[in-house]
Amino acid sequence: MGSADWTFLNDGLDIASVDRGVTAGIARPPGGGTFLYGFNSLVAAKGAVALFVNLQHFAPMAKGATIRGCVQRGPGGGPTGFSPFLFVCGQGTSVNDNAYLLGLSDDDPHRIVLRKGSIVAGVPESDGPGVLLRSSESFTQGTWLHLRLDAVVNPNGDVVLTVMRNELDANPLVVPPQWQPVAGMPVFIDDQLGINSGSQPLTSGRGGFGFAVADVTRRGFFDHIQLYRQFQ
Repeated sequence: MGSADWTFLNDGLDIASVDRGVTAGIARPPGGGTFLYGFNSLVAAKGAVALFVNLQHFAPMAKGATIRGCVQRGPGGGPTGFSPFLFVCGQGTSVNDNAYLLGLSDDDPHRIVLRKGSIVAGVPESDGPGVLLRSSESFTQGTWLHLRLDAVVNPNGDVVLTVMRNELDANPLVVPPQWQPVAGMPVFIDDQLGINSGSQPLTSGRGGFGFAVADVTRRGFFDHIQLYRQFQ
């Protein structure tokens, strides 16, 4: 996908608060290409910036999706106050809308976290509001993680959420990924009765990536993002 295939969600922080864009100046994940996409907060503003795929049949997608990408909490002004994330089933065109978010928690060290809730809140502490699952393993700032979130809508309305990870040291981006379950993150069924997550499942919507922030000089980086929609 090219730059024209992405649109910023409404109500996000402006470029005077969070700079963003494609850069070759940051170390890429193993096997990565020349460029990646980054965010850098310029002031101590609280909010988020996020982009979604605007292609036909993707904005929104009629059912579920799978999103995959390399994500990093970059070194900067401090170890907390920010979280980068992928998302699917975004319910509208605003960062205030709800989605399923898979990202790196606002902890030091951080964890892989699956959260259901507003995009603007990003991924807070690993035991924060809306957290559905968190990894057993924790990671230090500057670690590239190649993550995958599948949200499959069953005919009865349940949404089956599966989180996987590709170990980049063993399988860099120049070879096919070997997706494996993440320890501590079993398959989660967001049931159509709204029992497991506390609210009705999100059965359609938009997908993309974003960066939530609450302090200055916080940085998040992304590479090799792929989005596929569910056909049946």
